[in-house]
Amino acid sequence: MAPVQRRYSKEEFARRGDALYESEVRPNLKPEDEGKFVAIDIETGAYEIEADELAACDRLRSRIPDAQIWLMRVGSPYLHRFGGRELRGES
Repeated sequence: MAPVQRRYSKEEFARRGDALYESEVRPNLKPEDEGKFVAIDIETGAYEIEADELAACDRLRSRIPDAQIWLMRVGSPYLHRFGGRELRGES
């Protein structure tokens, strides 16, 4: 499968993805979705939720092969964290 070419600037991509997440996806989330990945097509608003980010993207691409995918993690402002962090209760 040929790679999908991005059709929007980074800023427009992020603006559309964040707006769709807030208006279409977030109201439909359940507590058990916390920590899962949401793949959103910024052109159609279609989305998939999975525990694995690649699985979410693959499921969305199976429905919309030319999807412009914005990826979010439910309950987190970050898709991934880099670096260490102190564990609670440990010194």
